[in-house]
Amino acid sequence: MPRSEDERLVDLAARLEREDPRFARALRTGRPARPREYRRTGAWWGLALGVTVLGCGIALSQGLLIAGGLVLVGMAAQLVDPDPTRTGHRGPGPR
Repeated sequence: MPRSEDERLVDLAARLEREDPRFARALRTGRPARPREYRRTGAWWGLALGVTVLGCGIALSQGLLIAGGLVLVGMAAQLVDPDPTRTGHRGPGPR
């Protein structure tokens, strides 16, 4: 490879190590792990907690629990799929 290609690979490896050290370590050992953007365990736990709080608020007729549950569900749902370009909506269109 030309020298410029080697430099690009070194830069890519350094950037990967900075952005997601767990993924880079797993690649070095030969047992790849999911990259950070595909790890959604915390989001699913947040969604479950939000639905539980929402259900308790409905069962107990407590507005504060209902509001808190709705906020938690909304936040967790955003974390499950944070990529807005996937939906194809890019904001308001021309007027």
